[in-house]
Amino acid sequence: MKLSDKMRQTVETELRKGTSKSRIAHILDVPYEEALKIIDAVREDLRPEVGDEIEFSFREHEMFGKIEKLLMNSAVVKINWSHSAEQMHDICEERTIVNFKDIINFVNIQNGEINLIAEKEASNA
Repeated sequence: MKLSDKMRQTVETELRKGTSKSRIAHILDVPYEEALKIIDAVREDLRPEVGDEIEFSFREHEMFGKIEKLLMNSAVVKINWSHSAEQMHDICEERTIVNFKDIINFVNIQNGEINLIAEKEASNA
């Protein structure tokens, strides 16, 4: 199945928001069964891997960390405090659980600089 970049981006955005599958089908203007195939294809590319560095949202604050363990729809993430919201230090442990929908970007942090990885596949290179 060939997906346009726009369709892939729309589905990815809606999945991160937690939008229902039927709503995504309506947004894409495709039958529900076809939407399920599209969602599965996008979700497979979207699923992070252990070792990925991510930017995520936690209580409306920008945070960064590295995935240490994958769960069903979330991951155990070791927080990178040198790049995360300092005010969260009081309420967060060294590690936290991050829902996949709260992942904003996949990043690469080197020498104190945050580099955005535009597509998930690029992190496997």
